[in-house]
Amino acid sequence: MQQHADSYYAASANLALSYPPLEEDLEVDVCIVGAGITGASAALALAQKGYKVAVLEARLVGWGASGRSGGQMIFGYACDQSRLTQLVGMDTSKALWDISLEAMTLMRRRIEEHRIDCDLADGHLHAAVKPRHLTELEGWAADLRRHFGYDALELWSKQQVQQQMSSDAYLGGLYDPNSGHVHPLNYTLGLVRAAAEAGARFFEHSPVVRVEQGTRPVAHTARGRVRCQHLLLCGNAYLEGIAPEIERKIMPVGTYITATEPLGEERARELIRNNMAVADINFVLDYFRLSADHRLLFGGRVSYSRLDPLNLADAMGQRLRQVFPQLQGVKQQYTWGGYVGITMNRAPHFGRLNGNVYFAQGFSGHGIALTGMAGTLMAEAIAGSAERFDLFGRIPHHDFPGGRLLRTPALVLAMAWYRLRDRL
Repeated sequence: MQQHADSYYAASANLALSYPPLEEDLEVDVCIVGAGITGASAALALAQKGYKVAVLEARLVGWGASGRSGGQMIFGYACDQSRLTQLVGMDTSKALWDISLEAMTLMRRRIEEHRIDCDLADGHLHAAVKPRHLTELEGWAADLRRHFGYDALELWSKQQVQQQMSSDAYLGGLYDPNSGHVHPLNYTLGLVRAAAEAGARFFEHSPVVRVEQGTRPVAHTARGRVRCQHLLLCGNAYLEGIAPEIERKIMPVGTYITATEPLGEERARELIRNNMAVADINFVLDYFRLSADHRLLFGGRVSYSRLDPLNLADAMGQRLRQVFPQLQGVKQQYTWGGYVGITMNRAPHFGRLNGNVYFAQGFSGHGIALTGMAGTLMAEAIAGSAERFDLFGRIPHHDFPGGRLLRTPALVLAMAWYRLRDRL
């Protein structure tokens, strides 16, 4: 039977949820494919509104990116806001910005309302590795202050960064006190539990093999099917083969994290004194934070080829010690990875097929809060208020070139250029 990835998160999960496979034919109001944060949030919002909801999960609830990510809750989108403004215009960009801030507020409210024990902590730093990064961060802060009224950001010098973090790797940074970090698997499991308590039915080990679109869509599994009025596709990078027309818009990209052994509170807080999450702004970036039991969780490597890097744990350890050389000799207890769905422009891809099939994908590694908002917006749209969900439909998206067989090698070549640029 399928298990969660061998990660620190799975080892420290605080809920043991289990749901049966689908072995019957169901009639529901809403069928949701995928039991990550997007699907669980949609199920929770819809069940609370009185809809009859079934959620089909191919493996285990929280098995995908929702349960194994870096857990960093960050303002905005994976593409910076000025790029989003270029794509959709200022008015729509402002509305989307407000939704990104609401996503973090919603996340905190659900954690409190449903008593989700997920190690929520405040604070996030975008860190500058090169002088040009400082200029870029200054531009972010000025744009968000001038056009979006966001005054919370603090530009930090190298000295200010070092006051909070024992590393010489960074020249400065952009600190946001409203962002933060969580244990992503425990957060996802808490949402699933809340949705189930509200009346949503979850089915694990029930991969959808075929979808019939139409006035009443049908999701088929090996042993059952669900007929519904509305179908939500929430599998993101793991939704391969279900809807080719949207699959072409995203690329599954491997990303990886390593967790040290427990360092002890004093040593851990010496590394990051204010317990913030940190990410640099290279295209192929490093990101890290402390866990509640005083480990360093460090993410950095990516794979655009769908092949895991060789000697992954050693490679991750080398990157970790470039940032924190004082951790030489510290053991790494867990190293794991998974796929995120990226779009060509790094903006999220939400929309509808035939009016009653909704999808949300392409969070591009920036989804811990936005995924919860995506599910909520889909629930709003089904309930008759589609204006906010449809804002995302204004973002233009293009297919990755080459189709399923050739898009991966094409992207590998493109990413080689970005890796070179990161070194300059």
